Amino acid sequence: MWEGRDCISRRGAQMRFTKDQAHKALSLMVRSRRFEELVAQFFHHKEMHGTTHLSIGQEAAQAGLSLALREGDWIVPTHRCHGHTIARGSDEEAMFSEMFGSRHGIAKGLGGSMHMADVQTWNAGSSSVVGSGVNLATGLGFALKRQESDSLSVAIFGDGASSRGSVHESMNLASVLGLPVLFFCENNGYGMSASRDKMVSASSIAKRAEGYGMPHDTADGNDVEAVYAAVLAAAQYIRSNGKPYFLEVLTYRLCGHSKSDDCRYRTREEEAEWEAKDPISRFCRVLIKDELFSEEEVSEIILNGRKHVEEAALRARATRDDHLTLEEAQALVYAPEDPQTYGVVHRTIRSTYREAIRSALAEEMDYDGAVHLIGEDIGLYGGCFKVTGDLYATYPDRIHETPVSEEAITGMGVGASFLGIRSVVEIMYGDFATLASDPIINHAAKAHFISAGQLSAPIVVRAPIGSGTGHGAQHTQSLESMFTNVPGLILVAPSCPGDAKALLKSAIRSNNPVLFFEHKGLYDTIGPVGDKEYLLPLGKAVVKKRGSDVTIVAYSKAVTTVLAAASILSAQDEIEVEIIDLATLKPLDAETILRSVRKTGRLLVIHDSPEFAGFGAEILALAASDESAFHSLKTVPKRLCGKEMPIPFAYELEKSVVVSKEEIVRSVRSLFTIA
Repeated sequence: MWEGRDCISRRGAQMRFTKDQAHKALSLMVRSRRFEELVAQFFHHKEMHGTTHLSIGQEAAQAGLSLALREGDWIVPTHRCHGHTIARGSDEEAMFSEMFGSRHGIAKGLGGSMHMADVQTWNAGSSSVVGSGVNLATGLGFALKRQESDSLSVAIFGDGASSRGSVHESMNLASVLGLPVLFFCENNGYGMSASRDKMVSASSIAKRAEGYGMPHDTADGNDVEAVYAAVLAAAQYIRSNGKPYFLEVLTYRLCGHSKSDDCRYRTREEEAEWEAKDPISRFCRVLIKDELFSEEEVSEIILNGRKHVEEAALRARATRDDHLTLEEAQALVYAPEDPQTYGVVHRTIRSTYREAIRSALAEEMDYDGAVHLIGEDIGLYGGCFKVTGDLYATYPDRIHETPVSEEAITGMGVGASFLGIRSVVEIMYGDFATLASDPIINHAAKAHFISAGQLSAPIVVRAPIGSGTGHGAQHTQSLESMFTNVPGLILVAPSCPGDAKALLKSAIRSNNPVLFFEHKGLYDTIGPVGDKEYLLPLGKAVVKKRGSDVTIVAYSKAVTTVLAAASILSAQDEIEVEIIDLATLKPLDAETILRSVRKTGRLLVIHDSPEFAGFGAEILALAASDESAFHSLKTVPKRLCGKEMPIPFAYELEKSVVVSKEEIVRSVRSLFTIA
């Protein structure tokens, strides 16, 4: 285990706090310590629910950081967030209420100990996924730069997170794009129970920044003045140069990782050594020795700080049973949408699916200066599937080519969206959405909810899906059903050029995160496309063909296959199919589907992704759970889906995996067969 004896106390030219600064520093540290002591007591007496991660012993790092920041500088803390939240200026009563699960909490009881956001104090919310908040801080820095602000963002993370790929992706991304981000590593010696020495290959975490061309420093994290001086110097560099900086502060948590941790992985001798370097006691000795305050004055500051927190705890405890109702909580899943005018088209042109999407991107960048395109190879190359084309020539300042870092660029887009940037992130292949799943699922989908409406994430993630291109099993999947089970997301999968343009425009204007799935097999298809005024509402299905005999529900490229099959059925069997194109998978337009099923009495669901746990099961469940639709059924509804196997490379096999028009014709005919 590292000793921390070689820490350099970075006080500059004998830098010392003024009397007011020293008073505030001691008060912040005392209040943080007392807050967490009381939290520990509440958990011990089972008055609080869940878990918590305390930072007793790390108060100097928290206070020193915040004292060196300005108003407008944003922080993204870790799950060990209480001290940083207090130091940045949040109300302790609201924080206690949050941990009691009360509606009076900082996030109305929806976030808890590990998810505290307070936009009034420029706190974008702590992340309980180790290291993933670093992506968001990078995005905040991106937004601040685009908005020409002189503020910076701070990515706070621990030594354990320094091994996360997302952290390294973000460090590289911040350096490449020149973003005003302070990477603030609180090295307390343990990732959880594993010591830094056993988990970090470098002699210094800070030196890893050299690999990204980033200046760095190391400070004594138990000396509040040293941390303050180091952050002040880092912030000055960032503001002067508009580039990121890495600061490692060496400290120690005097408590366990979480409330159930008995610290058996470290010795009592080690703990005693660090207790002797307790940041609060140490600072008190400095204040008295330097004659800035008397012993009596120091005691008074400590007593006042403790009393302030204790009174806040009592007030919060008195209202701890005042919770949000389930209906109130459900209303916070999605951000409210701005009113739009839908379905008005003045003229149409014929265009490919690819060109329609490009047109939507261009029109929305013209419409709103906050729209930015982010992705790999989207500049001169024009995008992997040439969708962005030559847009870079018209919008050079709003098309941002990035390194191959799906998690970081998506997380950056999410973080930037918190400050009003409308990011459109291109994931080169839909398969790679698995790499971006953390910022999509854990941040974009949940930001509005766990912040109790303080934050929203108006981001669009574009992802090409589907087979037929001979790219093999890792470049041809349709993974949309992976994300349909995540509350807070909107999923769109248009089937034709006109819908693609109109729905993408609506997606970019949405105040919520949208996954926009584009089938690769549709890029060259041609169809009518509306003008710049034409939008389609998200969450509404499109009836592609009216019919009275059978309802077929599909989405994306499968709709074109269904249309071809419907022509055969009409000509050969006089069976008139009603085709429902979902267009938006989530939220699902249940009423359009049920209305059609009640009319036709027969239901077939088609999609190219595998059947098991696929989206088609949701449609069948919908029909079965609606009494009117269920009793209208004349035969058992069916699914016809992709085969239960990865997409093979061989041409004939690749074609056979997805649903063909011949299979649809046979399946529809079977719905009319009398046993």
